[in-house]
Amino acid sequence: MSHLPGAETAPHGKDKVTSTGLKTRKLTGEKITALTAFDCLGAAIVEEAGVDLVLVGDSLANTSLGYETTLPVSMDEMLSAVRAARRGTHRAMLVADMPFGSYQVSIEDALANAVAFLKAGAEAVKIEGGAARAPLVTELATNGIPVMGHIGLTPQSVHAMGGYKVQGKVEEDARRLLDDALALEQAGVFSLVLEGMPSELAARITGTLEIPTIGIGAGAGCDGQILVFSDLLGLSTGQKPKFVRKYADLRSAAIEAVRSYCRDVRDGDFPSASETYGKIPEKRAENQA
Repeated sequence: MSHLPGAETAPHGKDKVTSTGLKTRKLTGEKITALTAFDCLGAAIVEEAGVDLVLVGDSLANTSLGYETTLPVSMDEMLSAVRAARRGTHRAMLVADMPFGSYQVSIEDALANAVAFLKAGAEAVKIEGGAARAPLVTELATNGIPVMGHIGLTPQSVHAMGGYKVQGKVEEDARRLLDDALALEQAGVFSLVLEGMPSELAARITGTLEIPTIGIGAGAGCDGQILVFSDLLGLSTGQKPKFVRKYADLRSAAIEAVRSYCRDVRDGDFPSASETYGKIPEKRAENQA
């Protein structure tokens, strides 16, 4: 079967995941799986494993590009990552994170940048923020651009929040987040990321909304979960967030593999005869037919 992006039926005989299909998942109670990916290789692995939604997140900034926060990543860097992930994604829905500065200046600017993401291969965009983003969501949705919302701990607001802190721990803040969720749903988001909030609050928001919620550090009561690809695989360095479950330790395995390679090269054990092409055939005599 052809692995063409946008095909109605994806590889392995499974239906293409869409924004409307994700809403149906909420009604049936089937949990939604989501992971980040920033290139074709990562997206292809996630796709083959059966993940429903691939997010080209602005976490590209601090997981792959070496920035300290998500704030410096540019539209060009994000668009390049989306194009690469598109080439590895077929069945899963591909969502692009709109980076800081790409939607805060004006609605017109945001619309142009969202259009650029869809032209690059994304099937939806994600924006951070609460009720204040409702007019933007409505404008994007009116122009045929599916929007995923994101409330709670919003990394693009790290300086305004005074760091990466759990949100909604007091009732007043919890009420505000619930109001934000309702406003975004009414504005037209097809799903909502709930990050860094008490599980009780996330469950309350999930039970109130008709659209699916995707949790990250928000407990098991959400309609789905998302993690950063490198965190799940044990490739990340530094302090591991409480909500991360490491399913492999690929960083240690990769370091050991590279050390073994270096040792074999220095000892003359690589390449071996079986890893080497044969002799060049002798040149035939000029008078030989």
